[in-house]
Amino acid sequence: MEQEIPTLGTPIELLRSHGASVASALVIAFVGWTVAAWTARSVRSFGKRWTQVDVTLIPVLASLSRLTLLTVTAMAVLERFGVDTKSLLAVLGAAGLAIGLALKDTLSDVAAGLVILVLRPFDVGDAVEVDGTSGVVDAIDVFQTKLTSFDGVPITLPNSKVRSAKIQNFTRAQRRRMDLTIGVSYSADLTRAIATLQDVLSNEPRVLPEPAPSVDVVELADEKVNLLVRAWTLPADFFPARLELTRHLKERLDAEGIVVPMPQREMHIPLRERERRSAPFL
Repeated sequence: MEQEIPTLGTPIELLRSHGASVASALVIAFVGWTVAAWTARSVRSFGKRWTQVDVTLIPVLASLSRLTLLTVTAMAVLERFGVDTKSLLAVLGAAGLAIGLALKDTLSDVAAGLVILVLRPFDVGDAVEVDGTSGVVDAIDVFQTKLTSFDGVPITLPNSKVRSAKIQNFTRAQRRRMDLTIGVSYSADLTRAIATLQDVLSNEPRVLPEPAPSVDVVELADEKVNLLVRAWTLPADFFPARLELTRHLKERLDAEGIVVPMPQREMHIPLRERERRSAPFL
């Protein structure tokens, strides 16, 4: 006796038997997607108004809230079609373990990103140097940290590298010290040269009075006496003050007649070599 093969039925019959489940699943999917998007926007808007929440955490909280609601929505939709979500979660857990082993570097970036968000070595907008890379922090994501270098180039660093790197936060510094080396001739009056440089520092408004700036001999080089100029400024004034002080110090030394020597090199040619060069061509 032949076994009868069950048929799926006509589309109308399928619609009658599963129409309610499909309709309710579509409604749940639409509502869940809409609520997830609205929640993410609300978190961003609320974070901008609430000054106690740092701007660094706002994108992360918005993304986590959206992903959480979408996950709940997907589970609810599957249950409408009779899928056992508990078994599905077990399968997804096993698959997640396998994927986690394959993507251990990526997961290390996620873990490092969470540590960075908790410890907060820098915030968005801070001027930093991370393992020799300098720039302004644009964003701290779960996987990577984005900077813009001081010359305008976008830089992306994986969080695992940022977490293990040496970090210098220039913005959080109370003040910064600049060191300038100025060379003067051995024939120059050192007392007068030092007094001239100190006068330039005292007339620069961005140089802090405390700690007091200093000028002193740091090295007796081959062709010049090197003077070390040290001055403290606010972090925001460091680069412009350094550039202008370098120019003002040179102009003031020229005005005072204090020579800043140029490197010189003497060449000694043996006598026979000179005679050969002066001989006429044959």
